[in-house]
Amino acid sequence: MAEDLTRFLAAYDAVLDHWPVPVDRMDLTSAYGTTRVTACGPTNGEPLVLLHGGGTTSAVWFANVADLSRIRRVYAVDRIGEAGRSLPGGRPLRSVDDVLDGLGLGSADLCGHSYGGWIALTYALRTPQRVRKLTLLDPTQCFAGYKAGYLLRALPMLIRPTAQRARAFLAWETHGAEVDPAWLDLYGRAAEFPRTKVVVGKRPRSRQLRNLTIPTLVLLAGDSRAHHVRRVEATARLHLPHVETAVLPGLSHHSVPFARAAAINSMLLDFLGKP
Repeated sequence: MAEDLTRFLAAYDAVLDHWPVPVDRMDLTSAYGTTRVTACGPTNGEPLVLLHGGGTTSAVWFANVADLSRIRRVYAVDRIGEAGRSLPGGRPLRSVDDVLDGLGLGSADLCGHSYGGWIALTYALRTPQRVRKLTLLDPTQCFAGYKAGYLLRALPMLIRPTAQRARAFLAWETHGAEVDPAWLDLYGRAAEFPRTKVVVGKRPRSRQLRNLTIPTLVLLAGDSRAHHVRRVEATARLHLPHVETAVLPGLSHHSVPFARAAAINSMLLDFLGKP
């Protein structure tokens, strides 16, 4: 077990060491444990907090941080209880508040992918005064449920996760797309990382969504196997009063955010730059 952890951390550091910008590694201590945050960009820049998808770690933003950190102070968070360099404490983590407090931020822009999108949206609904703009990248359980076929494919990995099963699942969902080798190695090792049970609540109610006044961008993967993309888009457009949406063709759920990163980054920067 100790040897596996050492190899995982080495793979994690290998990806972060190849980020194309200088980074600051920060450990935020709270009652929930220690949260590792990797920061980059101008220290006086407007804050942008990145929340990764399940099992991907904050290292997954390797293709995005160079562009995003040109105009923002970027904070990529490893969630406590999941694979990464964050360490759980005595209480289960339920909120983004302690991350913002630890960074000394009254408010910030939030960007989340997949499960990270669900966390970002539910936090914004509960604590809107601390979120300035919200970006959701192919978010799950926000506007529609999972496809049954996706859950069936994921089941073996959830019951007994192994690196081999994780990579096979990734290859299926991405339609065999090419993936950065160093990050692929990390993704496989992350599947075997000891973690606490992921807490995923119910989808937000339409009434809650209609009351959200935060400017929101929803970018969807056109070839996502996780959910019905057009249903997700239609629900977001129907219920969110200040939403922009776009569907990126040829992109799968698990290839976000690194595949077609230039297009994703451009859309993010355009949205974040608006008054």
